[in-house]
Amino acid sequence: MIRLPKAERIIVSGPVGGLESILQVPEMQIEKIAVVCHPHPLYHGTMNNKVVHTLARTFQRMGAACLRFNFRGVGASAGSYDEGRGETQDALAATVFMRDRFPKANLWMAGFSFGGAVALRAARLASADLLVTVAPALHKLEAGKTTIPDCPWLLIHGDQDTTVSCRGNLEWVSQLDRPPEVYVASGVDHFFHGKLNLLRDVVIEKLENMAVV
Repeated sequence: MIRLPKAERIIVSGPVGGLESILQVPEMQIEKIAVVCHPHPLYHGTMNNKVVHTLARTFQRMGAACLRFNFRGVGASAGSYDEGRGETQDALAATVFMRDRFPKANLWMAGFSFGGAVALRAARLASADLLVTVAPALHKLEAGKTTIPDCPWLLIHGDQDTTVSCRGNLEWVSQLDRPPEVYVASGVDHFFHGKLNLLRDVVIEKLENMAVV
């Protein structure tokens, strides 16, 4: 079992100013880095969201150095909400920071809800090695105009989600030439209330089966 690190609060340089961030680095040789994007800024989404936190802790257990950050205008991050466009640039800035710090590591990108859509947008631009999205807000993207990354992609969604349609997401990805690996969690809502351990276990099992760890 990898000893989970303490959280280091830092400011990452972003396109419109500093991005309030939390960096956690396991005490081992780092071969994987992860950047995790949070839910919608206008609906109280922050890097402290419990799904985001669970993803980060899961990646750390798998040996990845992990960065969570607040999008522009959230918490102490500079700027203001930019309808996903500027937030994608924020995510890319976070990947630049991590790659500068760990230049030989593979890059994992992840996101929850709005952050899942942002991570999808950013993953190809950042040449990510893995993408993990939980209940991503794919309805905010255009399937025919969204560039899908070449890397392995895991999509996890609860079938009782009343915030982002599970059926809508399944239909969206069915149009893709390279659809993701999909896991539908039975009886689970948008925020994985009472099911965060399930989320952790699914991520670990699926990534091991996808041979990316």
